[in-house]
Amino acid sequence: MQSEACRSLIKQGYQFFSKKSSAALKPCMWNRRALSGGDMCYKHQFYGIDSHRCVQMTPTLKCNQRCLFCWRSMEHEIVEEEECPPEVIVGGIKKLQKKSLAGYNPIVESSTATPRMWEEALNPNMVAISLSGEPTCYSRLPELIDILNAGGNTTFLVSNGTRPWMIEKCSPYQTYISLDAPERETYLKICRPVEDYWDNINESLSLLGGRRSAVRTTVVLGINDHTPEGYAKMYQDSGADFIEVKGYMHLGFSMKRLVRDAMPEHSQVRAFAEEIAKYCDYNIHDESPVSRVVCMTRE
Repeated sequence: MQSEACRSLIKQGYQFFSKKSSAALKPCMWNRRALSGGDMCYKHQFYGIDSHRCVQMTPTLKCNQRCLFCWRSMEHEIVEEEECPPEVIVGGIKKLQKKSLAGYNPIVESSTATPRMWEEALNPNMVAISLSGEPTCYSRLPELIDILNAGGNTTFLVSNGTRPWMIEKCSPYQTYISLDAPERETYLKICRPVEDYWDNINESLSLLGGRRSAVRTTVVLGINDHTPEGYAKMYQDSGADFIEVKGYMHLGFSMKRLVRDAMPEHSQVRAFAEEIAKYCDYNIHDESPVSRVVCMTRE
């Protein structure tokens, strides 16, 4: 699977679990920053997750949407020859995480990590299934999550909600569903799905009541920052525990699709969340200005 696209991702720090699949792992910026004794990401602030012990991965890079705000390359897709078995993914997590973070080993002269943080990072206890692609396109996702859970991991599943039958089968610690439009027309414009999945997304949202869950909205100025009452109704109907209203970041390949002015300031993200709060019983609970994200919960 050594295509140009694959080689490009490897240069970006992707570690692949097998040669024929697109299952991959890549530590995020916050993982590395926390490992060096710096700040942790907003998931630590909102949910208590230790960033240096968090694995960011995906069982597949396949996706059925082409969202304007996505930072990944859609022009150079990786062709997956076969799915990677769950046991191979689980068995390779610690090995690939250690390989990715090798420069932080305290024996390396330039390392900025303490021995304690390094040892903790080598024993991750949180798996965020959110790197890239749409994980529900992986046919063995429920099994993968069950194995990770059984191993004592906290699991976050981040999905675009287009495959509700798969969401229903999965039992992660926390389920994230992306909701990036208040109605169908805007959805088709901003997410550019291969099919119209709007009804599927609504069905996925209806599954969140009764499970620990979050709905995430990425705000892109001039495209989906309107109709706050529409978002409010869908949040309300979902019954999700948490709502994340997050600003689009002008990064990666999204810079080829959107202008920088489409990226809101944190004050604009918060103001939009406040507008949404007027139409539902979710209110701002916490916020992270550096990540331009607001967390809303019910009283």
